[in-house]
Amino acid sequence: MKLQTLYLLALLLCTSVPAGAAKKQTYTNPVINVSAPDPTVLRDNDGTYWLYATENTRNVPIYRSDDLVDWKLVGTAFTDETRPQMVPDGGIWAPDIQKIGDKYVLYYSKSRWGGEWECGVGVAVADRPQGPFTDKGKLFISKEIDVQNSIDPFFIEDNGHKYLFWGSFRGIYGIELSDDGLSLRPGAQKVRIAGTLTEGTNIIRHGDYYYLVGSAGSCCEGERSTYRVVMARSKDLFGPYEDRYGKPALDNGFSLMMERSPEVIGPGHNANFVTDDLGNWWMLYHGFDAADPDAGRKVYLDKIVWGADGWPVVDGGKPSVEAARPVIRKR
Repeated sequence: MKLQTLYLLALLLCTSVPAGAAKKQTYTNPVINVSAPDPTVLRDNDGTYWLYATENTRNVPIYRSDDLVDWKLVGTAFTDETRPQMVPDGGIWAPDIQKIGDKYVLYYSKSRWGGEWECGVGVAVADRPQGPFTDKGKLFISKEIDVQNSIDPFFIEDNGHKYLFWGSFRGIYGIELSDDGLSLRPGAQKVRIAGTLTEGTNIIRHGDYYYLVGSAGSCCEGERSTYRVVMARSKDLFGPYEDRYGKPALDNGFSLMMERSPEVIGPGHNANFVTDDLGNWWMLYHGFDAADPDAGRKVYLDKIVWGADGWPVVDGGKPSVEAARPVIRKR
């Protein structure tokens, strides 16, 4: 009897280890369970991921993670004393974080509802991803650059040149920046690359194409939100971009990449895609938790797979509830 008891105990212990291990191989959405809209993310040289978001937490929240799943709020990019002077009222929305040279550069939107000609894009810098960030002032205001609703900046470097893309339902535009990324290049002219369907622009280069990823629909109406992620592609950074069927993005030709699920309403405004240590691609984005829509736009994570036709897809085309974790190795 005693041997049988020991055998059963050993069997129980042996079978419980794989079960515990299996749980560690998955994660559940959302990965940030408070409102942190319009996320942007960067991985530093130590392998740590840093996420910044629209200031539902005042002065732009900064989150830190070692695995893309478990995030900790570690501070804000600004304080009330260092807050950008171009945003004395309204909000700091839709930041974009980049590493340019030895500096961490944070592009941000000055915005407020109904102020589409007064909004604009500014920039701040820091020596570390956690800040403190020093504001370098505005790049432009809507009425100065003659683009209504000039928000949602996105930086990309291509063939040794630095560019900023931006826009929100009034056209998507791009322009060349100075070598340090802190001002417009003298004489640079804006170029329109897409129509009025989208905002929250990201451009990802993969293979022979540039993929223009954005969000269409209403972002911020809780259970009534229609936000969704759409995409077009081009062999040139400045286009022409087209959807899967050849319709130009300038004519609002975008193909669906992700839409709402029973659990997540209005998924969209994704961060730039990032990779794990196996080279898998991942996308962070915001959405309303259908079980808790009044909590605001939480942050979700999903894996991106490049289809046989070359287009990026999210499994099932909808947010996941539970999925395999990113593979992250300690550095």
